[in-house]
Amino acid sequence: MFDNIRERVKGHVLIRDKDTGEVLVDKANAINFENFSVALAETLTNRPYGFIQEMCFGNGGATVSGTGIVTYLAPNVVGQNAELYNETYYKVVNDQSPLNSNPSNNFITINHTVGTTYADIVVTCTLELGEPAGQQAFDTATNMTDTFVFNELGLRAYDVNGVPDAGNLLTHVIFSPLQKSLNRVIEIVYTIRIQTSS
Repeated sequence: MFDNIRERVKGHVLIRDKDTGEVLVDKANAINFENFSVALAETLTNRPYGFIQEMCFGNGGATVSGTGIVTYLAPNVVGQNAELYNETYYKVVNDQSPLNSNPSNNFITINHTVGTTYADIVVTCTLELGEPAGQQAFDTATNMTDTFVFNELGLRAYDVNGVPDAGNLLTHVIFSPLQKSLNRVIEIVYTIRIQTSS
């Protein structure tokens, strides 16, 4: 017989200019509950996959009209094959992975206060001055469909076959277009709270 335990998972994304501290995005995100439940089960049974591996970025979650009106698509969080609408970049954020090129700036921590029924997974990802390769020099883009004018991002689990950028999409958030350019460092702090209560 299963115990009557209710589980809640919710997330929040904070994107800021790392040098100035200016907050660029501050909003809740959507969870792919099917993929998240599978990842939890895989992790709890000590499988070599299921854990958070990458943060992926895209530019297909929103459109901007000629008059500046932004139209947002719904987060894509239904089904195991859910993807970003148009992924253009990804970065390994698992600081235990040999594929992580800078684990001091791209890492995962767990925050928990003794006596509470929740724990926070905090994923920090830093897009440095020189990344992604091919970005514009300044954040003055007028083309809102530019490859690195991001308006969506998500977290991916490690792929069962070890293929980069192929794991199940665990979360998805869509926001107003934000250009990553050579003149600024952007830090993303992505928090997922897992709460259980009987």
